[in-house]
Amino acid sequence: MTDSNGVDDTDHTPTDLELDAFLDDLDGSDAPAADGDAPEELAESELDVVTRELQQFKDIALRLQADFENYRKRVATQQADEVDRASGRLVEALLPVLDACEAAFAHGADGVEPIWSQLMGVLQKQGLEALDLTDKPFDPALADAVVAEPGDGEPVVSEVLRTGYRWKGKVLRPAMVKVRG
Repeated sequence: MTDSNGVDDTDHTPTDLELDAFLDDLDGSDAPAADGDAPEELAESELDVVTRELQQFKDIALRLQADFENYRKRVATQQADEVDRASGRLVEALLPVLDACEAAFAHGADGVEPIWSQLMGVLQKQGLEALDLTDKPFDPALADAVVAEPGDGEPVVSEVLRTGYRWKGKVLRPAMVKVRG
């Protein structure tokens, strides 16, 4: 089909100016647009445009929703990590108190054991773990060897001089040990 200017418009999508002209023509009369398109055909193309825009906005909304969900999860993880670090610093500050209680208990001081065990119980419930290294292979990630004795084979921890601790799976303080071998 050709319009009055001799242009073939069979695959023609109306421009904004053509749409405005069509809408103006509709306000004035019920006659078809000057280029020969029927109002129903133009309405269908407008519907296609609106449908595409709707799909684009829906895609944008879904993308923003996914981005926000990822952000929320990342912030929650960061907050949990920060709480763990802060509580780890608090527990690390309490380690000298545990050491003093342990030393007093080892030297037979009366009344220290109940306080020491209660403090250890509370901290263990929160994630503190005392490293039990006696008679186990020496691991430099878990212990600092401050005394070495001659021996046969692989180095083994013969005595723990200061208890080491792990907080929620990470070494908070390595143990000080005597190594044989």
